[in-house]
Amino acid sequence: MDRRQKRTRKAIFDAFKALLERKRYDHITVQDIIDEADVGRTTFYSHFETKDLLLDALCEDLFYHIFENDPCPFAGHDNDLEGKLSHILWHIRDSKKDIGVLISDSGELFMGYFKEHLKKIFMLHIDSFKSDVPRDFLLNHLVGSFSETVRWWMREGMKTSPEKTAKYFISMTEKH
Repeated sequence: MDRRQKRTRKAIFDAFKALLERKRYDHITVQDIIDEADVGRTTFYSHFETKDLLLDALCEDLFYHIFENDPCPFAGHDNDLEGKLSHILWHIRDSKKDIGVLISDSGELFMGYFKEHLKKIFMLHIDSFKSDVPRDFLLNHLVGSFSETVRWWMREGMKTSPEKTAKYFISMTEKH
């Protein structure tokens, strides 16, 4: 992507986030985004086919370095699941304005995209869970439980540290 395309994409993202602060997701039209970003309709559609795909791309952009298929280094965590989950929580805390708007207004759609990205992380570690249940059931459980952990953590004002929250989650998934 060249610099002009990056600037246009950023303008669209910024416009979309600004609109989300003022309007409900389901009340935002592509025309609203085009007007706010000051780009043409063709330009918008050359970047995003739909508003929903714009939301997905925004999620992808917010979590790019976390949701790569290839494991990435997490300082001090040796690439373990707890470290990755803690890292996600730190990223959410650092991006709380953007993510808070996305979760509160386009909640279910955003969480759907978020869960799809979470699957990648849990799939890398699925064999570390000792369980007799089918893999797809376990994956669904882990992704759903962690996404609800994130919602709880945000509702509580992110008072608990990301490390402690990740530890809580891991402790609930271990067999006793």
